[in-house]
Amino acid sequence: MDIQAKGLDYRALNEAIRAAGPSCRITGCLGQRFIGAGMSGRRVEIDGIPGNALGAYLGGGSLTVNGNAQDAVGDTMNGGSIVVRGSVGDTAGYAMRGGEIYVQGNAGYRAGIHMKAYQDQQPVIVIGGRAGSFLGEYQAGGTILVLGLHTDGKPAAGYFPCTGQHGGRVIFRGDVSAIRFPDQVTPHPPTKEETALLRPLVERWCALFGGDAAALMGGPFTVVTPDSKNPYRQMYAAN
Repeated sequence: MDIQAKGLDYRALNEAIRAAGPSCRITGCLGQRFIGAGMSGRRVEIDGIPGNALGAYLGGGSLTVNGNAQDAVGDTMNGGSIVVRGSVGDTAGYAMRGGEIYVQGNAGYRAGIHMKAYQDQQPVIVIGGRAGSFLGEYQAGGTILVLGLHTDGKPAAGYFPCTGQHGGRVIFRGDVSAIRFPDQVTPHPPTKEETALLRPLVERWCALFGGDAAALMGGPFTVVTPDSKNPYRQMYAAN
């Protein structure tokens, strides 16, 4: 079913999505917020640019954007997948605890902030280009993979990546010598187990957007993990 978003506010658009059944295509999207919020078991394809909080609290199903997306993509999502055939704004994957976000291009500031694993759910963000500052801030679980396929010459991450990280991992492909990591984390080459974990993520990204997975797996890769589950313990007084 096709839904023309022109002239619809976010409430009317989400009502139309719920009424459309298991799958629909939205055309003419122009900044409507909360598309697919709390959705489960539906497939939605979007032509245009959705507004903030696309797929917030997503519990299952899939959202595919044929273009860019704004801030807070996948905010607190629990399951399902979000695919963006473009770039995303700030705080993608904020506090997500399940599901997958695949971005063809770049991500803004604070991607994966407060990202966490929940029981057997392991959230994933794969960014094809680069990420802005504070990538993986306060990350508690899950995996963020930055493939570094951007062409503007900037580092794969901005300032202060992995600040406050106390779980999970951030994986970079390519040279990370220009990135300054905090003292409380350890960048290291991937272990055999970590290589096995990232391989299907690279293959999935290439299947979605095109690319040679074997060539990308040639790396090099750097995995960043925390030294402690309480990295800022020294900031607090003992009691």
